[in-house]
Amino acid sequence: MSKAYPSNLTDAQYEFISEMIPEPKKGGRKREVYILSVLNAIFYVLVEGVQWRALPGDFPP
Repeated sequence: MSKAYPSNLTDAQYEFISEMIPEPKKGGRKREVYILSVLNAIFYVLVEGVQWRALPGDFPP
């Protein structure tokens, strides 16, 4: 679990948008990271204005 940042989605927010996230394709590899972690990293970049490479180490690669 990553550190709690102000830009992180709440459980209610994630539940609301999770219906819009497509399921993994059949026959493909299983997802290696939790989609919520990816979304939190994206929102961190958008809110904080940092470069993607400057993300703290607790976000997914």
